[in-house]
Amino acid sequence: MPLLAIAPSIEHKAPFLQMLADFEKHDPSNAEFYFPAKEDFAAYVGSLLEEEQGINLREGWVPCTHQWLLTEQNHVVGVTRLRHRIDTPFLSVNGGHIGYDIAPMHRRQGYGHLALQFSLRRASSLGLSRVLLYTAEDNAPSRAVIERAGGTLEQIAYSEFWHENLCKYWVPVSVGG
Repeated sequence: MPLLAIAPSIEHKAPFLQMLADFEKHDPSNAEFYFPAKEDFAAYVGSLLEEEQGINLREGWVPCTHQWLLTEQNHVVGVTRLRHRIDTPFLSVNGGHIGYDIAPMHRRQGYGHLALQFSLRRASSLGLSRVLLYTAEDNAPSRAVIERAGGTLEQIAYSEFWHENLCKYWVPVSVGG
């Protein structure tokens, strides 16, 4: 299952929008995050690249590396987000360092594990020794991915923002990724 983690690029507009269509059809609550890509794809990509550099950040946001998961067949099967720090009230109790989404048609194929591995390698390059991840208590596949990566469950608590119980995991980042 060869997979690349690439920086967002206008070159991959069609496969990214195909991924978005899959989310819209099968997981609409997660599709909303990607709607700006439909309005102006070049501006959307530009904003993601700026976010990594800490340029034009919205209030309360931190620098964040976005990566798209690209197959050999040029399909974008998911995305990762690695926040460079979590020193905001929202990130420390609701978001964590890493978020990843796998398109519904590509779930249960090992892509979540690879997404997290790519983010952990990037976290290592940023000098992070451990990262915080949150997932819904009832999201067994995500919990399994995090635990397979060495995640240690610290607590389960209700999130007022997400309106559900979240599992809080710390995952070690190996030196050299």
